[in-house]
Amino acid sequence: MTTEKVPPIAEEMPTVAPEGAQVGGAEADAAGVAGLRAPAVDVEAMRVLLDGRYREVRDLVRANLVEHAAVLVDAEEMDRAEFRDRVRDVVVMMAETGQTGMGFPEEYGGGGDIGASIAAFETLAYGDLSVLVKVGVQFGLFGGAILQLGTKVHHDAHLADLVAGRTMGCFAMTESGHGSNVQALGTVASYDVEAQEFVITTPDDASRKDYIGNAAAHAELAVVFAQLEVPGEEGVERHGVHAFVVPIREGGRVLDGVRVGDDGPKMGLNGVDNGRLWFDGVRVPRTALLNQFAEVTPEGRYLSPIDNPNRRFFTMLGTLVQGRVCVGGAGINAAKVALAIALRYSVRRRQFEATSSEEEQVLLDYGMHQRRLLPLLARTYALHFAQEVVSGQLHEVFSGPGPTEPGSDEHARRMLESRAAGTKALGTWHATRTIQECREACGGAGYLSENRFAALKADTDVFTTFEGDNHVLLQLVAKGLLTDYAGEFEEMDQLGMARFVAGLAVDTVVERTAVHKLVQSVRDLLPGGDSWDQEAGLLDPNYQLAMLRFREEHMIAGVARRLKRGIDQGGNAGAVFSRVQDHVIAAARAHTERLVLEAFVAKVASVPDGDLKDALGLLCDLHALATIEADRAWFMEHGRLSSTRSKAISREVNALCRRVRPIAVDLADAFGVPDEVLRSPDLLGWTDTGPVR
Repeated sequence: MTTEKVPPIAEEMPTVAPEGAQVGGAEADAAGVAGLRAPAVDVEAMRVLLDGRYREVRDLVRANLVEHAAVLVDAEEMDRAEFRDRVRDVVVMMAETGQTGMGFPEEYGGGGDIGASIAAFETLAYGDLSVLVKVGVQFGLFGGAILQLGTKVHHDAHLADLVAGRTMGCFAMTESGHGSNVQALGTVASYDVEAQEFVITTPDDASRKDYIGNAAAHAELAVVFAQLEVPGEEGVERHGVHAFVVPIREGGRVLDGVRVGDDGPKMGLNGVDNGRLWFDGVRVPRTALLNQFAEVTPEGRYLSPIDNPNRRFFTMLGTLVQGRVCVGGAGINAAKVALAIALRYSVRRRQFEATSSEEEQVLLDYGMHQRRLLPLLARTYALHFAQEVVSGQLHEVFSGPGPTEPGSDEHARRMLESRAAGTKALGTWHATRTIQECREACGGAGYLSENRFAALKADTDVFTTFEGDNHVLLQLVAKGLLTDYAGEFEEMDQLGMARFVAGLAVDTVVERTAVHKLVQSVRDLLPGGDSWDQEAGLLDPNYQLAMLRFREEHMIAGVARRLKRGIDQGGNAGAVFSRVQDHVIAAARAHTERLVLEAFVAKVASVPDGDLKDALGLLCDLHALATIEADRAWFMEHGRLSSTRSKAISREVNALCRRVRPIAVDLADAFGVPDEVLRSPDLLGWTDTGPVR
């Protein structure tokens, strides 16, 4: 590292104090890198840093993964029904250790620590991912809905048993015909005043609940999302989507009025019993309504502390953001498993006498192999620290007042929802890309099931679409950017956002973005005035952050202008939005990329001087420059990257890869993936004492 990286303050540009005079120019950077040694990496110290405040929690999960590592082997030898039962049994056994209930109140057998529950779930992704998803369904989705949407009567009735694994449940939101459009769900819950019961009905096949984990075999209860109807003076009153606790099995028998279908074999995660649910006039008591945000009186009067139905709906969904955070973290950790295998293999597998006639060269000594794996390693570290930030925000927000309680910070909740959406999208896309690249980097051996990539690829593929399709989530991010997380935020759909932006002066929209003072900040902090992008050193974090912030601001302003221009010209708001949708997604992705880099820069600054900091600094530089390089066409199109400097960035990335190469395996080992779950005997060269290192 050539400059001291410090964390950004709020949304302002961070300032750095250069070491010596080294701030000017790419050629100087490259020359400086060439003669520097690679820092030593204390694997245990790095693991402690990565594990953070929940190191003991993560170690508990690692120990449980080792104890149940056989499920990875068993999965290949069982039929689907046996595999599902085996996964259920492992989940129940893990519940007995306390690791799955850490986010629930202590009075119900939980740990009372939401941050600990996120750490436990992320770490569980090192093992069999059917177990991970089963845990997510049972404790995150089903249990989380009862905890966050219910009140004390529901907590007392259900939490202790579900935390202990005595009651299995499912989260019945998604419908075949409505997908991500939750507000349009077709299932109906009609209130019968005389019986004081809700009648749950599936009106058509488009409204069947589908892809519901735990539904096909194991769930006894379902949290069912349905359109709530009550009788009114002028006919039926509809009050939008609400959640109800509905029994679907008793003693293993499907209850009357409930129909269950099995989704059958899937690309992966076949230890999870995904199924379909239909309800034919199923009656549940009035108290089955999870009534944190709405109540129906015995007489059928609808009451809610949130008058606006759209605001009420988005507030309800916002309480379930924990699942989105968990999936993002699980994707990042699955990428760590792939890198741990591929990097260890790359230093023991030899191919061709490239530099010596005596011995073939190990794969990681080839420049292309470094290029394939080491930027992915750097990005994994970057996303790890970005996930650490969003997990911390989740813990802080959900440990405070609820959304309808005094002192609740609605702006912080909106910011959390947006950041969680963006981090989940980038983290799960990264998992898909990394696992594929690592599989290819291991050649034919990587294609064998026993070497784990088959399961990693198949089981993580769905991460990009569950808990929200990534493209839909990035539209949520863009909505927050264009409205500055204003009060209107939770009330707007896509068309509403387009109209809202069009109703403002474009300059006002740009002013409301978080990075609108970028240009002046850059001039103040970097040499070269208007030529800052040509004069600053490539390894200067101010330059790296400025490039990503420039891209973000330019894209946000461009989206606002296009929306306004299209609507001002008389275009239909929906059609206008559709035409600029690619621009919307790009702006949201650029915003999240900037947040990821800021998190990495801040983490490097927080570490005391020494080899650990230097190693993280190398990875941070590699991640930042590889990110700029990957979008060099955009930067060149918009005048912020000359062809000369673009080539210099590529040379710098190559040089950084060479510096990271000697410590790459140590950096992957610091993830702390237990050897027992890595498996991969062909790739890792197992001996009686473990894999060859």
